[in-house]
Amino acid sequence: MYDEIPDTGGPGTVILLNGTSSSGKSSIAAELLRILDGTWFHMPVDAFHAMRGGQEMADEDLQAEIDRTAKGFHRAVAGMARAGNNVVVDHPLSRRWRLLDLLDLLTPEKTLLVGVRCPLPELERRERERGDRQLGLAAMQYDEVHAHGLHDIDVDTGVHGPRECAGLVRQALRDLARPTVFETLRRELR
Repeated sequence: MYDEIPDTGGPGTVILLNGTSSSGKSSIAAELLRILDGTWFHMPVDAFHAMRGGQEMADEDLQAEIDRTAKGFHRAVAGMARAGNNVVVDHPLSRRWRLLDLLDLLTPEKTLLVGVRCPLPELERRERERGDRQLGLAAMQYDEVHAHGLHDIDVDTGVHGPRECAGLVRQALRDLARPTVFETLRRELR
């Protein structure tokens, strides 16, 4: 009776919020959880980094550690979605391989790619005020996160607040055009 694995239906939907550090991804995700229909999970990559324990590592080992964590994070997101869960993902595509990996793992027609944009001076101001981010991280990521060029929707947190951005994302999800940007990018890049 309890030995059967439950059928959870088809894959869930993924909303992938792509923007630099301090661009407002987490704030938009929190608003999305409030306004989206059904059950949604917020999966921020920062939560996976926060799970890391152990000894301090040498600077030359840090990037490999970050890459392993991101690769595992991608598979956790894909696993949640494949099990039928809807997921709001908070993750900067600041390295090209991250996008390529996600293109292989996520269901393209069920993925909404959101460009979370913000003017660089505002990002730098937010970094200084937050005090919990490496100063200059947003500037380092600025040209990389949107280098692939396409998003299903772009929102600008320098112009709109998190609630307004979430409303725009919700509407884009309802009006999601086919092919989705993930479908297009998979065809073009993979």
